Order: sequence, then C-alpha cells, then structure tokens
Amino acid sequence: MLNLLLVPAAYVLGSISWGLLVVRWVERRDLRQVGSGNTGATNVLRVAGKGPAGLVLCLDILKGTVPVALGRALDVETPILGATAVAAVVGHMVPLFHAFRGGKGVATAAGALGALRPWMILPAALVFLVVVVWTRYVSLASLLAVAVFALLALAVGDWVVAPAGVVAALVVVRHRGNIARLWSGEERRLGERRAAT
Repeated sequence: MLNLLLVPAAYVLGSISWGLLVVRWVERRDLRQVGSGNTGATNVLRVAGKGPAGLVLCLDILKGTVPVALGRALDVETPILGATAVAAVVGHMVPLFHAFRGGKGVATAAGALGALRPWMILPAALVFLVVVVWTRYVSLASLLAVAVFALLALAVGDWVVAPAGVVAALVVVRHRGNIARLWSGEERRLGERRAAT
C-alpha cells in the first residue's frame, strides 16, 4: 500500500513551487508576473539573482531525487519507480498548489532521472553545460540534455527508457515556445535582459 502512495506523493512534492516561494520571500513579487513568467531557476536568476536561483535549482532537483530515492529504499517495482519519477516532474510542471501553473521541469527531471540512473545523467549534464557555455541558450541545452539521457537509455536497452521518454516528451512540450523562438532567432540568451518596450 505504501508503494502505491509513492506516485501521488511524488506529484505533491513536485507541486511545491520553490521558485515562486523563494522570490515571494526575497523580492515580495509573484515570479509568474515578472521576467519570462516561468517559475524555474533561470527566471529566478533574472529576477532575484544568483543566490536565490542556486537555492531554487537545488530544491527543484531534490523534488525529483527524494521520491525516487525513497522508492529505491523501499525496493518498489520498476514501473512504480518510473511512474514516481514522471509524477515528480508533472508536479513541477502542473503544480497542485499554484493553480496548475508551474515551470518547465528540467531541474526536477535531472533529479528524478539522475536518481534512476546516475551514470546516465553525467553525459546529459555535460551536454547541458557545454551547450550553455557555448550558446548561452538554457532552453536548447535543456532539450538536448533530456534527449541525450533518453537516447542513452534506448541505446543500452534499459527499462528507464520509458520514463525517460515520457519526461523528454513533456519537457519538449513545455519548451514549444522556446523552440519557436530559437527557430526565429528571438530566444533570449542566459544573462540577456528583455528589450525595453
């Protein structure tokens, strides 16, 4: 019975929007109304600076890591473990506590997928870092990183390919606006401010 509660518990934990809470505490502003409107660490960086952004990044990663690690400790079956990882990411994207308006799920996905297969997250993280340093496009780096993880799982025939594929698809859907802006050359780079209107 405890195993079955793990999936909804992961969703509830994922629903805690740390970006929204931290910026409300530090800046007394609604993160959804400033910057890009996204509740993830990248927008926190734009709005509140490096310290709050680093804190939010760590907390968002832990939202994915903790429920999957708990599932491993409980020795749950792989389908439940995979569903737990997906549920944490969905919670971040469509949070129960914040009118179902959340972030794009990349940090939580890194935590969840990394807890499923730590060795696979390393090359994905490396791709993320290289692309960010090279292009300063966080969105492009995020999309490529989740794709690398899913392709690695597929290449080795690992059962993790199912949750990784679902998470990758969700991340792509949440980034559809970014993809359009990347295609048109209008996507903002890391550290670049929105032009005044």
